[in-house]
Amino acid sequence: MLRFRPTRWERTYQRLEITTGELLPDQEIPLLKSRRELSRAEALKLWSEKRKAGWSLCSPQW
Repeated sequence: MLRFRPTRWERTYQRLEITTGELLPDQEIPLLKSRRELSRAEALKLWSEKRKAGWSLCSPQW
């Protein structure tokens, strides 16, 4: 599970925080695994790769 969240959104400088989590069968909230910051271009590329691999949008999990 990935969460994309803007951290800096200026006209010429855009960064997103990518949070990775894992759904566990006995937990209703995903386990946080990692957090990193990417440029908007890098985040779009990552999302495109995930969509090609079969990922889809879901409602916010945390």
